[in-house]
Amino acid sequence: MSVLTTGPGAAPAGEEPPDTGDRHRLTAVTGLAALSLDAMASVAYGPEAIALVLAAAGARGLGFTLPVTLAIAALLAVLVASYRQVIAAFPDGGGSYAVAKAHLGTRTSLVAAASLVLDYVLNVAVAVTAGVAALTSAFPALHGARLWLCLAVLALVTGVNLRGIAESAKVFIVPTAVFVGAVFALIAVGLLRSAPVGTATAAGHAPVVEDNAGGVGALLLLKAFASGCSALTGVEAIANAVPSFRVPRVRRAQRAETALGAVLGLMLIGLAVLIGRFHLQSVAGVTVLAQLADASFGHNGAFYVLQFATMTLLALSANTSFGGLPVLLELLARDDYLPHVFALKADRQVHRHGVLALAAVSAALLVFSGGDTNTLVPLFAIGVFVGFTLAQVGMVRHWRRERGPGWRGKALLNGLGALLTGVSAGVVTASKLAEGAWLVVVALPLLVAAFVAVHRAYDRIGERLGRVPEPPHRERSL
Repeated sequence: MSVLTTGPGAAPAGEEPPDTGDRHRLTAVTGLAALSLDAMASVAYGPEAIALVLAAAGARGLGFTLPVTLAIAALLAVLVASYRQVIAAFPDGGGSYAVAKAHLGTRTSLVAAASLVLDYVLNVAVAVTAGVAALTSAFPALHGARLWLCLAVLALVTGVNLRGIAESAKVFIVPTAVFVGAVFALIAVGLLRSAPVGTATAAGHAPVVEDNAGGVGALLLLKAFASGCSALTGVEAIANAVPSFRVPRVRRAQRAETALGAVLGLMLIGLAVLIGRFHLQSVAGVTVLAQLADASFGHNGAFYVLQFATMTLLALSANTSFGGLPVLLELLARDDYLPHVFALKADRQVHRHGVLALAAVSAALLVFSGGDTNTLVPLFAIGVFVGFTLAQVGMVRHWRRERGPGWRGKALLNGLGALLTGVSAGVVTASKLAEGAWLVVVALPLLVAAFVAVHRAYDRIGERLGRVPEPPHRERSL
């Protein structure tokens, strides 16, 4: 329920208005830090995903890294423009769930919600394991304790978020700024180099494939595009968490969304340019980002700063899920698709039950995988593409109903986005099906069935009480 600031009950002139909790909400800058870590950290594996696919065609294939990246950057621009409109049209948050609920029907909205839930949970597990993997790569003696390290990182991020999303944003501003600054420094220095300072292959690492390993066909380019789209995970998080921003919420969230798109797009394109400039090849045991750092900086302090910043941001990028998923769970609870306890808020605007539920499920996934990133990666990113596609289709219907100024151009833009993300969802699912993606395909309808079961239970309760129960919106302070 919104809080009225005028009329009866408003603070008299000259007196300080009551605390509405706004100081515990996000600004555009802190929102960028709290909700963009997933997207920012994706530059550590997005360009690498493209390079690994194109490496099947050798050096000729790797020459297509920049065109593929430009296509992904164009899709990123479409998604950012679309989600800015989603923010304005659905200021209560929910992203693709809210859009689908309004324009595509109840069942479709539950599919969108289920895809987002799965993506958020998997993002936590993948982010934590990837960050710990970077640590154990630097310190091999810790490899045997990687599961305990993963659980410790998860506990740390959970504890920070239980203090409030604004508090977590303050903690993550510094590592985000260091990482982004280091990547842009890498790009700037690399563009000034006439030749790489050092190469991973010179250090004794062998290329993944030899030159001229195969031809470059449309299927290979499409697969590279779909794999590289993993860099777009997290773009929707700001639209999902609009209520977490300070007023004016829509304007602040839109600014954060635009900043995210600009920074992420520039980093992806800059790294792709350097891959072509240094004629980089995929090397076993060395990440593409590490190779670029070696080529631009050399093996010095700057190299290690970037590696440490990458490790830190990957581990902390789980915070994106802690910022977005509890808000989505609150909306589902208000619509009677989840227990009403998820609609409760504690002090500091904390969705305590959503945070703890996310931590518990993520911990179970970590234990299941043994802290191994490769076990979880095939399951990742499928859900977010489903959400992207449904949101884009829903916005096309939104424009056709609204028919405001320039609605045809906006609908065309969203339609193109729906086509691109839909194709990507199909390609990613098909290519990862045998590697474990079938679990997501099975889990999605099961989660939708669970939502429907909860809703029917509340319907029965409402019939017995003679009214529809309304979930509470705030916990009492203890």
